[in-house]
Amino acid sequence: MPHVARPAPRDSSQDPRYTVERYLALFEEGVLDRDDRVELLEGVVVAMAPSNPPHAAVVSKVMRALFEAIGRRAALRAQSSFHAGRYSMPEPDLAVAPGRESDYEKAHPTTALLLVEVAQWSLPQDRVTKRGIYAAAGVPEYWIVNLRDDRVEVLRAPDRKTRLYRETSIARRGERITLAALPEVSVAVDDLLLGP
Repeated sequence: MPHVARPAPRDSSQDPRYTVERYLALFEEGVLDRDDRVELLEGVVVAMAPSNPPHAAVVSKVMRALFEAIGRRAALRAQSSFHAGRYSMPEPDLAVAPGRESDYEKAHPTTALLLVEVAQWSLPQDRVTKRGIYAAAGVPEYWIVNLRDDRVEVLRAPDRKTRLYRETSIARRGERITLAALPEVSVAVDDLLLGP
């Protein structure tokens, strides 16, 4: 009778994924440095692409447009951590969080009214991985500022179980987007994209 190789028994108590707590400990232990451009997605520490000039310029434009539209109705955070569950701590390009900035002096937000990713090279990850993370976290609205196709992809009505957004639409130049959580607030799509 031939010998059949069997996989080594796996210790089921050892989940190979990083939790948010374990991920944060990597910084305290000096394994990761605060200047390392990484984020935790689905239990995996992922390197973020360096920000090129178009990406940086659009992040600034989106931040200005949201700041001018929202004012003091909510906290606006740029490229800061968002605690999206046990295994994910992404760094969305912009987050509109409930409350004021001072509410997050001791802990990163675990909820948001809107998350925004400016996407060029990161478009597949923003459309698949981050979309799933944000829907599972119950973020009511997620915008992908798509620099490749010169438009904004608007995702709303998250289904936590399926990790999908039930409503998706495309906003183009000349249009305005009203925030679902703040219906009195809208921004022009032209203010969220690269100059013509």
